[in-house]
Amino acid sequence: MQRITILGATGSIGASTLDVLARHPDKYRVHALSAHARVEELAAQCRQFRPQRAVVGTAEAAARLRGLLAGLPVDVDHGEAALCDIASSAETDTVMAAIVGAAGLAPTLAAARAGKKVLLANKEALVMSGQLFMDAVREHKATLLPIDSEHNAIFQSLPAHYARDPDAAGVAKILLTASGGPFLHRAVDTLGDVTPEEACKHPNWSMGRKISVDSATMMNKGLEVIEAHWLFGAPPERIEVLIHPQSVIHSMVSYTDGSVLAQLGNPDMRTPIAHALAYPQRIASGVAQLDLTQWAALQFQHPDFDRFPCLALAFDALRAGGTAPALLNAANEVAVQAFLDRRIGFRDIDRVVRRVMDENPCGAASGIDAVLAQDACARDAAGRIVSGLQGA
Repeated sequence: MQRITILGATGSIGASTLDVLARHPDKYRVHALSAHARVEELAAQCRQFRPQRAVVGTAEAAARLRGLLAGLPVDVDHGEAALCDIASSAETDTVMAAIVGAAGLAPTLAAARAGKKVLLANKEALVMSGQLFMDAVREHKATLLPIDSEHNAIFQSLPAHYARDPDAAGVAKILLTASGGPFLHRAVDTLGDVTPEEACKHPNWSMGRKISVDSATMMNKGLEVIEAHWLFGAPPERIEVLIHPQSVIHSMVSYTDGSVLAQLGNPDMRTPIAHALAYPQRIASGVAQLDLTQWAALQFQHPDFDRFPCLALAFDALRAGGTAPALLNAANEVAVQAFLDRRIGFRDIDRVVRRVMDENPCGAASGIDAVLAQDACARDAAGRIVSGLQGA
């Protein structure tokens, strides 16, 4: 019986994880669940799965949750320290790290340092502090399994026990596929008119608002490029992004002998979640089998950086190294939220990120404090730029 903690239980990844767990009550037990502010949804999950612990963002949210769970033996707590505690608890075996944004960094790192099996859906652990996180995984003998459909596909297409050495494995390139989002064919000169509702309407995937906007700008793919570098040891020149609108091939690995191995499946996050939960075995995920006869053609094209400048910015940050990816990520979070709040336009997102990166020199990612300091600096800078754009 595997004991599971889910960080970010009320988000789309958390809900999909619980859906898979519910199909296998003989294999998994939920130890702890967390959410930031969606107290009613978390309470419903607690009533169904009966975790021992639940963590929310604030004392006020914790008080509301205790009231909703009155009579149930669930220990309710709040704050970052409590998140780190449930992530590193001796009573959990596997941690689903699905908190969106920089808020997920500390508890995900805590899980790695506790030697847990970490199912990584939080991008920031690798984007902000890739070297620090991978060092913690190795030092504490944690097991790291990627949940992003693209990275999970690459993991499945690499040799067993891949040692993050592309040359030794004969890997020529990591090929990350991208749907292209909702604006792949929209005239570039009209993108300034995009609304938050349009940006959140992904053609293939059901995701949260922030990650949906990131998909529309392709910043999401840029962050995945940085993640792929740390997960698989591939330098930037060996990572390529291909737009594949059907989202049937989730990613590929090209080998020096000319072979290309790919992982295919219906676009449903329960597939990579089930793969990581059961690895190295397989379990049913609830996802329908892929019917290849329904796909007359699978299309691929190179991304247009004029349409998707955020993708180019992410490659720039990876090449720069140090805390540049932390700058990129923090500026993007601020800009995306400002867009969702209708304070800036869609094409202002990449402008904010570019200015933050140009105007704030990056340093060495020498420790978590240095990374968090750069994150705070970038957020302040991005906030000022957003205010300037509002007043323009």
